[in-house]
Formats: sequence, structure tokens, C-alpha cells
Amino acid sequence: MPDGGKDPSARLVSAGRVEVADALIQLLPRDAVFALRLLGESRSRLLEHFHALILAELAKMRATPETHPMLGAFAETHALRLRDFVVSGVEIAHQFRIEEIERLTGDSSGLLRVDVWDRLRSHIADAESQFQRQLIGMRDEIEAYRAPVSSVDRASEDR
Repeated sequence: MPDGGKDPSARLVSAGRVEVADALIQLLPRDAVFALRLLGESRSRLLEHFHALILAELAKMRATPETHPMLGAFAETHALRLRDFVVSGVEIAHQFRIEEIERLTGDSSGLLRVDVWDRLRSHIADAESQFQRQLIGMRDEIEAYRAPVSSVDRASEDR
């Protein structure tokens, strides 16, 4: 086979991978944002703050872990929601377009875009490979999408 022994469908998939990465890079100025992301201790401290706040407010209502044994789980669940609300709000409010990041980092040569393109192409290839490996075990699931056999089709199969 020409092209390094690749069959035609493999060449199409490989070309499609590059084509889609190229298309996504063209959309990058419009569709991509770089966002602030709070991690680690920042998230833990927010969670601790809200957990303590909730327990303090509940104590004012005379609801304590001693009188309400499951209060810790209640406080934990609601503290997580409050923390995620705050984190999401801050992260959404601090987003930057690629042009802004390039300007801030002094990337006049477009190295960031090249890196993003390379990672897109690589991740697309990884996703394709993973799907192809998993497809073998999906035969029953795929069969569930088969059109039902009609009585006319059954009659012609019996002949």
C-alpha cells in the first residue's frame, strides 16, 4: 500500500484529524477562552469557610451536631454548593481571549496557537483510538439501534 502501508480509510481519518484541528485553530479567536481556575488550598479554604458558616447559622436555630446527628452531611453538601457557586462566578468573570493571552505573554510568533493545534491533533487521535478499542465491546449496544425486521422482510427471508 502507498502512504506507509495505510489503508485508504486510515488515510482519510488521519487527514480528517488534521483538517478538524486546522478548522478549530481558525475558530480559536472566537471560540476559545482561557479562564482563571481556582485549585487546591483555595478551594479547601472556601469549603471550610462555608462549612463553618452553615454550622454557625444552624446553631443560632438551636440545631447542632449533638441534637441533629446528620447535620454534618447537610453542612458539607451545602458548603460544596456555595463553594462551587463562588468558584464558578470568579472563573467565569475572568476569561481571556487568545489575542489577550498572546499580548500578555509577548507571543508574537503564534507559538501558543501551534501548541494548541498540536495538542488538539494529539487528543483527537487519542479519542479516535479509544473509541476504536471500545467499539469491539459495543456490539450488543450497536445492535439495539438496528431497524426492526418487518413481517414483509421476514417473509422474504423465509424463501
